[in-house]
Amino acid sequence: MTSAVGVDDYALTRVPQSARHSWWSVAVQRFGQVSALSQFLLGATLGFGMGFWEAFLALTLGAVILEVVAVFVGVIGVREGLSTSMLARWTGFGRSGSALIGLAIGISLVGWFGIQSAVSAQGLAALVGVLPEWGWSLVFGLLVTAIVLWGFNSMAWTAYITVPAFLVLVGWSIVSELSRHDVGALVASAPPGPQLSLLQGTTLVAGGFIVGSIITPDMTRFNRSVADVVKQTVLGVTLGEYVIGLAGVLLAHAVRTSEITTIVTSSVGWVGILVIVAGTIKINDWNLYSSGLGLVNFVGTVFGRRVHRGLATAIIGVLGSVLAAAGILDAFTEFLTLLGVAFPPIAGIMVAEYFVVRRWRGDLEAARAGGGLPERAPDWVPATLVIWLVAALVGRFVEIGLGSINALVLAFVLYVVAGRLGLVRGVGTSRTADTRVTTAA
Repeated sequence: MTSAVGVDDYALTRVPQSARHSWWSVAVQRFGQVSALSQFLLGATLGFGMGFWEAFLALTLGAVILEVVAVFVGVIGVREGLSTSMLARWTGFGRSGSALIGLAIGISLVGWFGIQSAVSAQGLAALVGVLPEWGWSLVFGLLVTAIVLWGFNSMAWTAYITVPAFLVLVGWSIVSELSRHDVGALVASAPPGPQLSLLQGTTLVAGGFIVGSIITPDMTRFNRSVADVVKQTVLGVTLGEYVIGLAGVLLAHAVRTSEITTIVTSSVGWVGILVIVAGTIKINDWNLYSSGLGLVNFVGTVFGRRVHRGLATAIIGVLGSVLAAAGILDAFTEFLTLLGVAFPPIAGIMVAEYFVVRRWRGDLEAARAGGGLPERAPDWVPATLVIWLVAALVGRFVEIGLGSINALVLAFVLYVVAGRLGLVRGVGTSRTADTRVTTAA
């Protein structure tokens, strides 16, 4: 496959130091991920079912969960220069297990891609017309796909434009609407919709970006240092959750709805089109990018064929757009709740392996010295699959505490215990297809 379908962007190899970027360049994209239209939608969902201070607490608890996960897995990414699904081969899951991770991440991010496109399509169909919602979903999908085909550099320039534009336009929307209300009264007002508990709210917040936290290595592999990872994560996640999330809470109280299109257009009218466009592009490019990386790893592992990242991106972009046209937005809350418990165990296992058990850490470090990958990886790690399933089930069905935290912590603890008992062992081994770093994307 040639570069006619974009750049491969080190999909299956380490990112060399010569291709790394400044922390600010990556931080803008991280902030763009969190300060997106979906965060506005999440804030509105919380505000519709919670009082302001209850929503504030839910956002705080959720942000802490997300930042801890993102920092730890992000540090692994910057050290090793590998994507999440590739790292999984040597952080507890094995080669075939990493294919499952790649597939799971890919499917979830296709869902997010569809949700974002559907939100945009709703707004544009209502404000502009011309095309039906499904038509706007396809237009957005193709636009974002074109950006992502050209990789990290193209996405960085997109972020420089869309993130400031989104913040300015959202700020205008917030000021325009809230200037017509007593903010103190809104803060003290009861939620306009059915009540959400603190547990439900926090799970929604954590679920809303938990996959984004877990795929942090896809982004931090382009960083230059551990300090850069910490700075960009704390800045991006904290500002994104509070600035955009709390704005959504207040606006839901003011407009008395959780419908994001109504909220945006009620205050700024046609300018809401620009809010929707800017807010969607910046998050959807990373949804599509990481989904493509996961698919490349899955196909390479299961079918033994190296698929160009650009081709994978094109296929997934079309699929996500079709899902948006099919109405995936209707399952938004259920979707977030599922992600909130199914994906944290992945991070718990990866962190436990890399920092505590270190069964395959030496292989990664030895290969890193030569700029390549370990020559071999285990095929399966049965203990990991059992731990993942048990932790996810506990997170989903045990009603004590917070599901996301329960799943994350339980997976971490169980993996460490299994490691101490000598149960973390690979079954079968396979050669790594490409053990050397490439010099061009």
